[in-house]
Amino acid sequence: MDSPPPQKFPLPVDSEHKATEFRLFSAAKPHMRAFHLSWVSFFACFVSTFAAPPLIPIIRDDLNLTATDIGNAGIASVSGAVFARVAMGSACDLFGPRLASASLILLTAPAVFCMSLASSPASFLVLRFLIGFSLATFVSTQFWMSSMFSPNVVGTANGMAGGWGNLGGGATQLIMPFVFAIIRDLGAIKFTAWRIAFFIPALFQTLSAFAVILFGQDMPDGNFKELEKEGDKPEDEFSKVLYHGVTNYRGWILALTYGYCFGVELTTDNIIAEYFYDRFDLNLHTAGMVAASFGLANLFSRPMGGVISDVVGKRFGMRGRLWTLWAVQTIGGVLCVILGRVGSLGASIAVMIGFSIFCQAACGLTFGVVPFVSRRSLGLISGMTGGGGNVGAVLTQLIFFKGSRYSKETGITLMGVMIICCSLPIALIYFPQWGGMFCSPSAGNGRTEEDYYLSEWSVKEQESGFHQASAKFADNSRRERGRRLVASADTSPDAESHPPVRV
Repeated sequence: MDSPPPQKFPLPVDSEHKATEFRLFSAAKPHMRAFHLSWVSFFACFVSTFAAPPLIPIIRDDLNLTATDIGNAGIASVSGAVFARVAMGSACDLFGPRLASASLILLTAPAVFCMSLASSPASFLVLRFLIGFSLATFVSTQFWMSSMFSPNVVGTANGMAGGWGNLGGGATQLIMPFVFAIIRDLGAIKFTAWRIAFFIPALFQTLSAFAVILFGQDMPDGNFKELEKEGDKPEDEFSKVLYHGVTNYRGWILALTYGYCFGVELTTDNIIAEYFYDRFDLNLHTAGMVAASFGLANLFSRPMGGVISDVVGKRFGMRGRLWTLWAVQTIGGVLCVILGRVGSLGASIAVMIGFSIFCQAACGLTFGVVPFVSRRSLGLISGMTGGGGNVGAVLTQLIFFKGSRYSKETGITLMGVMIICCSLPIALIYFPQWGGMFCSPSAGNGRTEEDYYLSEWSVKEQESGFHQASAKFADNSRRERGRRLVASADTSPDAESHPPVRV
């Protein structure tokens, strides 16, 4: 029987049908449509999760919130996603990013609507905790981009989708005070206006979920269930996905370092508006605008991190990606230390913007490395790393911003010290086929991309053809050797010993 004709795509693709170009202003199906659906839905979840902080000066008077109540609610808003992100990674591996993402968004949307009914510090904390689960859609966003885009542009795609989604943390600092002001000016008292304002992010979040279900596609060739029925994608076992994810030490190191770039970003989203409101005696609207500039830097800073990761990866390989991640995150930590030390409004705003750029760029650089850690357990590794971001946010807020043990400015300074310290383990990440920050690739046999990625599959599984996607990915990731090593490998006499994989 004749095989079906090859599928044509609007964008150029590699052997896995992943796009080798990233065209920002295209909505072509399936690659760029998945990009726009992923960042918009993640943006909606970020708006919902951080809709409360810009209105805290009003909410705290209505619900009689103490500083401890506000700190606990901030911690709750990011703690729920710790385990949700790990679970989301496994759900993406098994069911696909489309259903996993849309299901979580719809499950958490009712909690956003219910914020209008909060009547006590306890109910406020519980609702922020439940809404925070929606931040796990970050994992489906990164998984989706890694499934749609080739290694040469995956850092850019991940950085853009994650950065523009995180933009919601800054946008909500502008949106919620603006919506609140409109509702109040229409005649509602301020303690009613803030409650009605929550219907806007709740509705936005719900609509984004339906858009993902109706218009999204899991993989370039179709949705997970369709591909499994047709035999084009093997149905993996959860136990083996879990094993290969949790036993890969690189994923744990990236989870730690991500805890002190993205985790710091979440912490700052929770405390920055109140910090400027109280320390510099700004009004609610002005404090919101200043705080918004931190999150709004995601418009370009996190995407810039992804782009830089791809650029240095093309020239210097994986070692370049790792060095750049360490350098950018360390500079972000230094700027955070300075932010806690300066005492003038203008200097604080300037340093905060610089800090936000480097902090968010480090997030993009992190997910320029994550797709290469594991092919079989990509979703779980993404979930572990993303969950690490939330763990970092929880610990940072518990240690430095809960209660009155430290002033906000002291807490910010100490947070910067933590960033610098937690960036150091990046030096321990080593890929035998590419090397690490201080070590060259291993010499000898068994040190190729194929050896690394196919080691996740048993001989029996390889005989059944389950490894085919990993083999194609290994072939497409050869450029992570760096330009010089790729060129020398192509011209070496034994280059034929590892020809491009054909499966």
